Amino acid sequence: MVMVICALVLVGCGTGDDAVRQGDSFEFVSPGGQTAIFYDPPDSRGQVGELMGPDLLDDTATIRLSDFAGQVVVINVWGSWCGPCRGEAPALEQVYEQTKDSGVAFLGIDFRDRKQSGRDFVTDRGVTYPSIYDYDGRTLATLTTPTSVVPTTVVLDRRHRAAAVYLRAITADELRQRVERIAAEP
Repeated sequence: MVMVICALVLVGCGTGDDAVRQGDSFEFVSPGGQTAIFYDPPDSRGQVGELMGPDLLDDTATIRLSDFAGQVVVINVWGSWCGPCRGEAPALEQVYEQTKDSGVAFLGIDFRDRKQSGRDFVTDRGVTYPSIYDYDGRTLATLTTPTSVVPTTVVLDRRHRAAAVYLRAITADELRQRVERIAAEP
């Protein structure tokens, strides 16, 4: 257990001034302590790894990033134990409802939570987009975000390259503006 946690922390402690290439994917770092990082122009964006994990609400299903081919994907890392996550949940749901018809999908990653607590969180807050249940952080390690930062929101373009990373709670207005801009890209 301690080795897994250490490995996850090291994933978030990369070197460099920005996202750095690690094989075929990017590893996110926080240049200069930034909490909102944008990758423009689009050709500067790095592909994230193949993300997958068990569906929080359906014990028989697996969710894969590839299930959202051709869509902008907003990935939000959350936990029911996280106060800022509870605060931003309505904003995320609002932007999901406003943008889903324009080819935008949302995917949650419930990190370090008891499964029932995560399910209660989704039900109580009316979250309608899917979430991966990721108690041990394996899915998060594939994404290579700084796993010590919850909440984290990553916006992927239609080719599933990282376009924006928020290492903090996000408002509906700032997320909607960014998502609409990315969804409008050719």
